[in-house]
Amino acid sequence: MNAIIWTPIYTITPAIAQGLMTIEAAKAVVEHIPLPPTVEAELRRRAKIRSTHFSTRIEGNRLTLEETEQVIREVHTFQGRERDVEEVRNYWEALARVESWAMQGKPLTENLLQRLHAIVVHGKRARPTPYRDGQNVIRDAASGAIVYLPPEAKDVPQLMRGLVQWVQQAEDTNVPVPIIAGLAHYQFVTIHPYFDGNGRTARLLATFILHRGGYGLNGYFSLEEHHARDLAGYYRSLITHPHHNYYEGRANADLTPWLTYFINTLAHVFRAAQEEALRLIERPLSPEPAAIRQLDRRARIVLGLFSNSYQITTKDVARALGLSERMSRNLIHRWVEAGFLEISEPSRRSRAYRLSAVYRQYIDHLSAIEEE
Repeated sequence: MNAIIWTPIYTITPAIAQGLMTIEAAKAVVEHIPLPPTVEAELRRRAKIRSTHFSTRIEGNRLTLEETEQVIREVHTFQGRERDVEEVRNYWEALARVESWAMQGKPLTENLLQRLHAIVVHGKRARPTPYRDGQNVIRDAASGAIVYLPPEAKDVPQLMRGLVQWVQQAEDTNVPVPIIAGLAHYQFVTIHPYFDGNGRTARLLATFILHRGGYGLNGYFSLEEHHARDLAGYYRSLITHPHHNYYEGRANADLTPWLTYFINTLAHVFRAAQEEALRLIERPLSPEPAAIRQLDRRARIVLGLFSNSYQITTKDVARALGLSERMSRNLIHRWVEAGFLEISEPSRRSRAYRLSAVYRQYIDHLSAIEEE
């Protein structure tokens, strides 16, 4: 069955227009702030940790922010909370993959969404997950009352095709990227194509669209954190029609209230990232050395890994860049030949790499980043 392209109903109100202008202004400032690459990498790392923690926390994960970082750094496994640990690891992997896909300019497809969901729920080696084959019901945890009854399983494939085709059409017709991200987020959780993992995948979908459309803001922000800190507002904004049944009004609801919430939240997040970046350049910075300027974005991300470690492994690079270990080994080989990295542990089983002397000298200023 051919999909009918989804046609969202919304109005660009003065509040939404003002939010879009705030987003554009902050984006322009942040993109031209000359932060050292290791400082950039640390800001990205901290934002990704917050995104991972808060997105999984929304779904009931019990790990604290500090414990989440320990899991990501693989310094603690938290026996008895294996499910929480696995959720955190999977979201971290999915976030890295989203950034990698966006960097490669991959188009949004159903297969990409199914691959993304598979990583979120089952891990990075999982095969793309098919849509649910039964009815899903969202109930109030306390009363057991039905909060939302998504569309029937037989309608999910057509609705998902319609969503993907709308995103493609919106991009072609220059709909503002933040609006595309917000509406795609809404429609994904409204379709609820899976029994589990819908919220996490929807938030990653919005992140993918923002990054792919040039609104990644160097990875300095965590939209998930602000959803989690105003969880009641987040859920309230997603309820765009009083009836709980998708077929009783949700399918044709006016999405302006949700879009107002999403754009205002994104504007707040971008403004906070701008203020943080401006704070970090209050101290005079020396011109970026030629050796640093010649590094591409992937190399700069890897340079940032050395802010917390003297040496790294292929696995570290794969996780940071959202690549397979085979592709990461190929990159590392090229970087060794180029004099960026050198082998510090030659054993094939536990081979590790460190920065070459040329680049180690540029790590000293990392103490400039203050702990929050």
